[in-house]
Amino acid sequence: MTVTLTTREAIARAAGALFEQHGYTGTSVRAVAAEAGVDPALVIRHFGSKEKLFLDTMDLQGHFGGATLGPLEELGERLVATLLGPGRDVRFSAYRAMVRASDSDLVRARLIDALEEMFVGPLTPRLPGPDAELRARLIGAQVAGLLDQMALVEDPVLVSVDPTLLARTYGAAIQALVAMPDRPEVHDS
Repeated sequence: MTVTLTTREAIARAAGALFEQHGYTGTSVRAVAAEAGVDPALVIRHFGSKEKLFLDTMDLQGHFGGATLGPLEELGERLVATLLGPGRDVRFSAYRAMVRASDSDLVRARLIDALEEMFVGPLTPRLPGPDAELRARLIGAQVAGLLDQMALVEDPVLVSVDPTLLARTYGAAIQALVAMPDRPEVHDS
């Protein structure tokens, strides 16, 4: 059985592949159109602009699935294991493309929305103790830091280390934000 893609679907599929491979600046509307087998005017007609096409095809939400669900006692390790698990290459290339295009206000806003949807929204009501929203944001920042080192910098040690060891070790660092932190005493001088 042959599945026929709509023009919009063909453009989106071609754009996603090219953006992941060449990034935002390295991908032209003409290249997307050629890959999709359509006229460049159709790309703009369906998506409005290259920037909107990029945002519609490079999605970070959903890459952590239900990793924020489940027991909080295992959250840190589960987040890292999900990041490094099946679909890792797709997650890394989508993240790489989004970060490299973050000089765009719309892309930056999408990155912030992704943080809200993947970490802040699901975790804030679940985290015990004070500063739950701040801690949820910091958990997202820790995950992004690992993504930076692995997907952007391609740190050879981190890229080659056993994923189970990395999940356990880095997961423990994330886990410190999950548990209710002790507040240090403030002494007057």
